[in-house]
Amino acid sequence: MNRKAINTAEPLKAYFKELPTYCEPYGNGHINDTFLVVSQKRYILQRMNTSIFTRPVELMENILGVTEHIRKKTAAIGGDVARCSLTVVPTLDGARYFCDSTGGYWRLYDFVEGTVTKESVEDANDFYTCAKAFGGFQEMLADYPAETLSEPIANFHNTPWRYDNLMRAVAADKCGRLSSVLPEVEFAKEREEFCKVLENARAAGELPLRVTHNDTKLNNILFDEKSAAPVCVIDLDTVMPGYSVTDFGDSIRFGANTAVEDETDLSKVTLDLDLFKVYVKGFIEGCNGSLTEKEIELLPEGAMMMTLECGLRFLTDHLEGDTYFKIHREGHNLDRARNQFALVADMERKLDQMRAIIQEIVG
Repeated sequence: MNRKAINTAEPLKAYFKELPTYCEPYGNGHINDTFLVVSQKRYILQRMNTSIFTRPVELMENILGVTEHIRKKTAAIGGDVARCSLTVVPTLDGARYFCDSTGGYWRLYDFVEGTVTKESVEDANDFYTCAKAFGGFQEMLADYPAETLSEPIANFHNTPWRYDNLMRAVAADKCGRLSSVLPEVEFAKEREEFCKVLENARAAGELPLRVTHNDTKLNNILFDEKSAAPVCVIDLDTVMPGYSVTDFGDSIRFGANTAVEDETDLSKVTLDLDLFKVYVKGFIEGCNGSLTEKEIELLPEGAMMMTLECGLRFLTDHLEGDTYFKIHREGHNLDRARNQFALVADMERKLDQMRAIIQEIVG
């Protein structure tokens, strides 16, 4: 949808006694509709995408809970409360979100001044900084009761459930594509038991429930525009209960792959162990002792799990007719699935090296 066509007058009236002097589309996000608002100071106004996030009230409760927790902990150590986390601005009536006459849900944040974002990892230091920021997010929320959070997207990182979805798509074969993906389906079937590793560890009481971000990309961190130090983690819509190792693993999946996610030359798809080491170091430092020994032990499994899960999802979407992920060519989701499975296979080959790197870093 063209964001310029969206009527912002109603939410602006809910937040401001006098209409702001400026309100224009901002950023390049693909999920929510985002606007920069200028009144006496700058704000970020967003219309939440309720097609994806069908429980906006619970989502906002999650965001309010974790951001207020981070601010309280930051205040206790004398940190910069204004910039340590997103700050939700209430409406004139004191509400923490606004529902317009069409059923659209809106929120307003203070603009975090003096910060910039980075769209991609340019060097190893960027990846280290990303790791340290998301590790710090874990550390700040280590004592938050994760079980009190809702799930904006149910079963988001429930890998056995994702596997079952694939098997249902295989059985249905509604687009007649199964015969061309039999090796990929067999690859998934061979790892059915592995899909259960994290859930089994949780059931055994070995893997604690944590507050997880679930979109641990570099562009979800604000950096100080002068020092380039990470300031705070943003894009909190997918904050929910989960496992620290999956937040770690998703970063490895996209950041330590030697090829882009849809590279079709699978000989180029490998795990960069140097970047893996850089991220482990930053993440462990950022977590600052908040991870258990079992969590640290399962970091490689977290990386393998998120990569496998992503491949399962791409393959499922291919079999179901490309209804979820946007594609730009015929067979795009199949290419993505093959890419992710190739990365899983390389991680399996390098598992002992991954474990040795972690042991070296934690001592």
